[in-house]
Amino acid sequence: MSEFKAEEFTTDTTEAMMGHFAAILEGIGEQADREGLIKTPERAAKAMKFLTQGYTQDAEAILRSAMFREEYSEMVLVKDIELYSLCEHHMLPFFGKAHIAYIPNGYIVGLSKLPRVVDVFARRLQVQERLTDEILHSIDHTINPLGVAVVIEARHMCMMMRGVQKQNSVTTTSAFTGEFQRVETRSEFLNLIGAKLH
Repeated sequence: MSEFKAEEFTTDTTEAMMGHFAAILEGIGEQADREGLIKTPERAAKAMKFLTQGYTQDAEAILRSAMFREEYSEMVLVKDIELYSLCEHHMLPFFGKAHIAYIPNGYIVGLSKLPRVVDVFARRLQVQERLTDEILHSIDHTINPLGVAVVIEARHMCMMMRGVQKQNSVTTTSAFTGEFQRVETRSEFLNLIGAKLH
């Protein structure tokens, strides 16, 4: 079973977090012992552990587990990768999609590993800007391609539910290395992620 689906929790950590979540419920004026909330601290603790499991995972090890020598030297693109993360400022969700491309330099990587790298970094307290860079640098450092491109488009609940309460805003971040710093290659990548090819 994938470690991204398995929910494994240490008793000590979960119980400590349960106490904190119970205190939060009391702090907002709820009764943590009422019927509908009795199991909420446990559920919330387990959910938080799941949503932040990226701290215990190694993106570079995931990539190295499926590196294959190959002479292919054109762009490899995986787009529309779902992502869900928690902003570190309010611990509210942000969600959207990532687009990742690289140009091999003697090695390719199993395609499923790119979405898994996204999950490793998304399942931490994040800001979108750092998330974009962390994905890019892990791929660039591990497989040493001729270039890497990462674009993330996301909606942030901290902007939609509170604060400015702008429901339709989308934040886009991008990062590029190597060949993708050339205008022609970057334009090809951006055209491909915007195209409906399937």
